[in-house]
Amino acid sequence: MEREGSTLPNVWVVFSDLDGTLLDPEFYDFAPAKPALEALAQQGIPLVLVSSKTRAEMEYWRTQLGNAHPFIVENGGAVYVPRGYFPFALPGAQARGRYEVLELGRPYEELVQVLEQLAAETRTPVRGFHNLPFEELQRYCQLPAELARLALQREYDLPFVVPPDAPLEALLRSIEQRGLRCVRGDRFYHLTGQNDKAAAVQALIDAYQVSYGPLITVGLGDAPNDFEFLHLMDIPILVRSPANTHLKEPPPRARLTSLPGPHGWNQAILALLSGEAAL
Repeated sequence: MEREGSTLPNVWVVFSDLDGTLLDPEFYDFAPAKPALEALAQQGIPLVLVSSKTRAEMEYWRTQLGNAHPFIVENGGAVYVPRGYFPFALPGAQARGRYEVLELGRPYEELVQVLEQLAAETRTPVRGFHNLPFEELQRYCQLPAELARLALQREYDLPFVVPPDAPLEALLRSIEQRGLRCVRGDRFYHLTGQNDKAAAVQALIDAYQVSYGPLITVGLGDAPNDFEFLHLMDIPILVRSPANTHLKEPPPRARLTSLPGPHGWNQAILALLSGEAAL
């Protein structure tokens, strides 16, 4: 596939969120997207998964999807690249088992301490993954026990919940003053370091460009924590979901799918591969 006006072939790389985008937000099912997944595989187009999920969760879903490409965990907390995937070492990465790992986030234990301290100081009724009862965590995540245990294996990102009527302004100001970030996902707020999905995605874009030259990047997401990496994309796609139904400022240039979740993901990818403009 080539960019218009260019005689040089371009490699396509697809970056995709999981929850609410490639995975159905209620049933965690990607079956409706199988035609598009198969089309990407047949054409040799890399699919890089970009998520708030843990490494353990991502490995589970990569196995289910048959995906062997790099992946990004915990809202950009780290980039995992299978060893030997690129013909060079990823700058700044460390060898760890079968991966090269580029760590961008702050340690989970530090985030727990900070959240507890700031919640007490601002009198905000916060509960995080570290102190939610397991059964309640399952209900929030709508996950079976096996997958909920994988979600608890956190390293760089602390998801938390607050009551719907609780004021958050003081807590958010305090988080910013501590040099940390709070982003909103599909189900949780996420306390992180200064990492985000965009910085992690950019590290991989740079690596792909060194390996293959000019790229066409396609990004798919549905929630505000996806918007920063969608800004980097040549073709940003916003997958319709309750998380973006009433957005005041959607990502610039983003195409909005007419269908939600994996149905919209499938629709968008197949339309792009066939050269159709409409989603």
